[in-house]
Amino acid sequence: MPRGNPSPKLAITVDPAVHEQVLAAAASEGVSVSAWMTTAARRALRVRDGLRAVAEWETEHGAFSEAELADARRRVADEYESVTPPRSQ
Repeated sequence: MPRGNPSPKLAITVDPAVHEQVLAAAASEGVSVSAWMTTAARRALRVRDGLRAVAEWETEHGAFSEAELADARRRVADEYESVTPPRSQ
């Protein structure tokens, strides 16, 4: 990180069980807790933005059909599998 642009710090409190899981997940992925939490936050924000976009689209065009939802679920699952690194043992 460049000296002139330090990352802001964020103090959070989490449930003890979540804390242990975050530590274990970060360790298993070989990243710092900060990096793991940043990735998790980015993912959550992307999901939130996507849900908002879907709601806006449905307001304008109507609800998605079951077939459209099934296709979307397949596409998301395929995308997830293509970008998820294999877990190391």
